[in-house]
Amino acid sequence: MKVRLLTLLILVCATLILIGIPIASAYSNYQESLQSAQRKIASWVIDRTEDGKEAEFLVIMADKSDLSGAKAFQTKREKGRFVRDALLQKAQQSQASLVEWLQGRGVEHRSFYIVNAVWVKAGREVVMEIAARSDVARIEGNPRIQNLEPVKITEEELQAATNAVAALQSIEPGVSYIRAPEVWSQGFTGQGIVIGGQDTGVEWNHPALKNHYRGWNGVTANHDYNWHDSIHSGGGVCGPNSPTPCDDDNHGTHTLGTAVGDDGGTNQIGVAPGAKFIACRNMDQGNGTPATYLECFEFFLAPYPVGGNSSQGDPLKAPDITTNSWTCPPSEGCSPGTLQSAVEA
Repeated sequence: MKVRLLTLLILVCATLILIGIPIASAYSNYQESLQSAQRKIASWVIDRTEDGKEAEFLVIMADKSDLSGAKAFQTKREKGRFVRDALLQKAQQSQASLVEWLQGRGVEHRSFYIVNAVWVKAGREVVMEIAARSDVARIEGNPRIQNLEPVKITEEELQAATNAVAALQSIEPGVSYIRAPEVWSQGFTGQGIVIGGQDTGVEWNHPALKNHYRGWNGVTANHDYNWHDSIHSGGGVCGPNSPTPCDDDNHGTHTLGTAVGDDGGTNQIGVAPGAKFIACRNMDQGNGTPATYLECFEFFLAPYPVGGNSSQGDPLKAPDITTNSWTCPPSEGCSPGTLQSAVEA
């Protein structure tokens, strides 16, 4: 990389001499440009690309969508369509040049639109060249964050849980504590509402969840627009890009159970048993990255078919409420501001 930068500097200096600009001034301008580019790069990225190593990072584009027009719409559907279209159009327009540059160099990348960003996996030379671009605001890390320890169930615990489900049960204490049954008695159980769970995945056909899955019609299951897997490598027992809902940690099944769980009998574990759910896996055995979180945010804004892509998203199929299980500590190299933009969108 140093050889290329030195060659570039020599060429720049030679050009400037020809047009009458002193070398000292040319070198000063070069240094300022280099420092300006470096200021855009998170220290996590600098550290992870030392000694020729490659790292995953997020390129945040300078151009942003104006979403203030969403306030003019009355319904969530109208707002969702406006926001999705505005964000997607802005991303496609402003990322085109960078994406073409990355493709021309064979650099691994993936575009996002809920935040105008491009995920890239590359080394320091590519990082520096991207940072030097005027259409790039900053480059942030994409660290692998350990959110949850794997849940390991013993045989005794599994048997106890099985016995508990089989036994007559009343409403769970936590559900009663927040006085949900009082709301149910007035006729409100969450009917007509769809909840999106962004977590370790979900065991969609669990007895307490199956009838609440939007993709289940009582006879067959259709996972299009109802399930997405943002884990593209690894994936534990689920593997990567699981075409059917899967949970490799049990946490996502638990949280959606808290939201809608009800076996149709006496076992009422969910706050809104009349609601439906869809899900997105954002963690690999409890470990996620800002990119996997963003991918689930994007899926919930406008769900798309299994194996499809965000350009096929339908904002009319978006959930009404989302539950989120992830964390983004700066101490681990995460930049919460980017996820904040996704939350706001």
